[in-house]
Amino acid sequence: MAGLIVQPRARLFHGHEWVYSTEILKTFGDPQDGGLVSLKDGRDRMLGTAIYNSRSHIVARRFSRQRQDLDLDFFKRRITQARNYRTRHGLPEKLGRLIWSESDGLPGVVVDRYGDDLVLQTLTLAMDQRKELIVQALVETFQPRCIIERNDTPIRKAEGMELVAGLLYGSDPGPTSFATDGLTFEINLLTGQKTGFYLDQLANYRGVAGYAANRSVLDCFTNQGAFALSCAKAGAKDVTAVDISATAIEQVGRNALANGLAINAIEANVFDYLHEREKAESIYDLIVLDPPSFTKSKGRIHDALRGYKEIHLRAMKLLNPEGLLATFCCSHHMTADLFQGVINEAAVDAKKTLRLVQSFTQGLDHPVITTIPESGYLKGFLFELVPGR
Repeated sequence: MAGLIVQPRARLFHGHEWVYSTEILKTFGDPQDGGLVSLKDGRDRMLGTAIYNSRSHIVARRFSRQRQDLDLDFFKRRITQARNYRTRHGLPEKLGRLIWSESDGLPGVVVDRYGDDLVLQTLTLAMDQRKELIVQALVETFQPRCIIERNDTPIRKAEGMELVAGLLYGSDPGPTSFATDGLTFEINLLTGQKTGFYLDQLANYRGVAGYAANRSVLDCFTNQGAFALSCAKAGAKDVTAVDISATAIEQVGRNALANGLAINAIEANVFDYLHEREKAESIYDLIVLDPPSFTKSKGRIHDALRGYKEIHLRAMKLLNPEGLLATFCCSHHMTADLFQGVINEAAVDAKKTLRLVQSFTQGLDHPVITTIPESGYLKGFLFELVPGR
């Protein structure tokens, strides 16, 4: 097997599983893009087996500390281990993330489940080349009705792959629905956001809604309206949901109707809408900020910080003196410290004092490996304004 000799200060020696091009001392054999490589240190000691792609900044991703092939037996074993972990923690069997990339020992593989339907993403070249084996392993393990491919995310471009979406197994379910916490959501697995829904926020929808009773709620970047609908069901006085996407707002309307809930769904740019509400002197008791990632790279972090500061500054000006602000960030480049820091800056500029009420993260079906910070990307906070300061 071809391989790489890794520099002694590489992150691999600190528990990470990635090897960057700058961390390689030399190669041996003839590594092929999408193939397997053995990883060794400068003393020729085996560090494990990795998938390889010279076109990516992350040239190697270790998936085993042993010599290991990517065959059907391997995929079935790792998928079963992932299933057992979720069963052990009492996670829902038919709604949630089944495979979360490196966290489940399958770098670049993401699988979400909606009832009897599975959605697959293969975000690394090696796993994409073995897609048929992964599908076979999933079919034998879960017996799904269908498996849909949502490989239309731009992250694939970093691996030199095209963007595609379509049916891999079974028949197209078309528009379908699922239920969670007493709410029904209509989704389309071929065209919805990401794999159809933001499953990483399931517990957080419930958590934020626990504060919504008898409050006036503004849900910004609402997407399919999950925070808005959860708050309405929990007894909010009134709920406004805002998103720039006309398709998303139409979906919010359908979801509200299906659940018998009243939502004021508005198609607008959130930044502009907050500014307009400030001029109109509108006041809310609970504001939710759940924007898409403002940065896809470390190089854009300063631009992202400006965006996060602006929306928090504007939101705080719309809260009543004891109002609540629930805010989330889904970029792994934005650490929790950075995120809270920019919120504090906005609070100072708005002449507000914040009290931390609760912290949020991704669900247990999106497991976090402590030595792989990228696996823990979602962070959130619930703040309460301190009156009279």
